[in-house]
Amino acid sequence: MTSAPTPRDKAAQDAGALVAYLRTVPPSPVVSQLIELGEHLERAIKAFHMEAIRFRAFTMSRLIKQHHDELPADVAARMDAILHDLEDAGFQTRSVTA
Repeated sequence: MTSAPTPRDKAAQDAGALVAYLRTVPPSPVVSQLIELGEHLERAIKAFHMEAIRFRAFTMSRLIKQHHDELPADVAARMDAILHDLEDAGFQTRSVTA
């Protein structure tokens, strides 16, 4: 019997899923940056590294907001889901919104 993932596990899974999704969209400089940041964010979540999580999440949120017209429409919603999961796990991400 498998237990449900914790919010932290879900946030890491969602970050990995966002990276995998971004690898399927047409490449661009912003997509490449988001992939790299997403990989770092996933590792930071798994390592429970608060400052790295905050920095990566802020930078990703800012890039998504600045380049929303260049990205698939659901990228912002996927990032919001990651931030929600991080909040549920006890991380303070309200200051993260760019």
